[in-house]
Amino acid sequence: MRKETVLLTGISGYIALHTAKKLLREGYTVRGSVRNTAKAKEVEKTLQNASVDTANLFFTELNLNSDKGWDEAMKGCDYVIHMASPYVVAIPKDEAEVINPAVEGTLRVLKAARKGRVQRVVLTSSALAMMGSMKTGTINPNSWTDTSADIGTYTKSKTLAEKAAWDFIEDQPMDSHKIEMVSVNPGGVFGPPLGKNIEGQAMSVVDQMLRGKVPMVANVSMPMADVRDIAELHLQVMTAPNAVNKRVIGAAEKPNSLQEIAQILKDNGYKGPSTRLAPNFLIKLAAFFDREAKGMVGFLGMNIHADNSETRALFNWEPRSFSESVLDTAKAIKNITG
Repeated sequence: MRKETVLLTGISGYIALHTAKKLLREGYTVRGSVRNTAKAKEVEKTLQNASVDTANLFFTELNLNSDKGWDEAMKGCDYVIHMASPYVVAIPKDEAEVINPAVEGTLRVLKAARKGRVQRVVLTSSALAMMGSMKTGTINPNSWTDTSADIGTYTKSKTLAEKAAWDFIEDQPMDSHKIEMVSVNPGGVFGPPLGKNIEGQAMSVVDQMLRGKVPMVANVSMPMADVRDIAELHLQVMTAPNAVNKRVIGAAEKPNSLQEIAQILKDNGYKGPSTRLAPNFLIKLAAFFDREAKGMVGFLGMNIHADNSETRALFNWEPRSFSESVLDTAKAIKNITG
């Protein structure tokens, strides 16, 4: 059995639950951060229902907006996987509500990790931090989103948080313990959830399609990934010597669209999805009245490829097919909703 301990922030999240499952099965001790004890019980039950032995699973209550508890949580940890971050599609009335916890929370994690002499921090960023200000082209590990462009609040928060993290790593004092860092930058993430929560964006999109609640889909294409592949990637970069200081793209090379999701579902017997494409002007018009529609405007017409050659070469990573991800997502949602 392994002796290493991993602090996994935001353990109740979609990707985090899959990551916790893999960590525990690999023999790591996992210390998961939650907002309250009720959430801890829910996480433990979800993992147990997924046939995971939770004997080495422990919890700590932490908040991205508070210093309380972070130093104590880092004690004895070898690695940190920082996944906790506010997620919104809708444009909030005050963007600071999203940006401040993302940026300040990330710095809070890094400062406590250095103080606790953690070996390596894996930061869960996003491909949006690379492509958020683009419409076409190909992203690579050197790509950065222009935060002065007209981008959504979530995209801005992920970009600013990752930039702040890399600045912190670069500016570590010579006379202090230096932590290593690697970022994982997933594309749009699909795949079956571990528990019964389908409130996340990917789950919600597929659920609404299956219910016939999406008469037209927005013209958006981006590189996608499967949640199980992203969880596996986090484990690999956590210990791989060649991952240090890397920005690791976790996404297929070719983009997939919302229209393709609907087509995959229709081709496999689901009656609810519509493949009709919504004119961009309709989404822009709705944006005047609906904050979620406003959050979609920046993605309209997006058709981005991802240069994932370094990810594949360094970690022998081969993303599964998008059809498999979509169909496994749909099957899981049907099992949950009945």
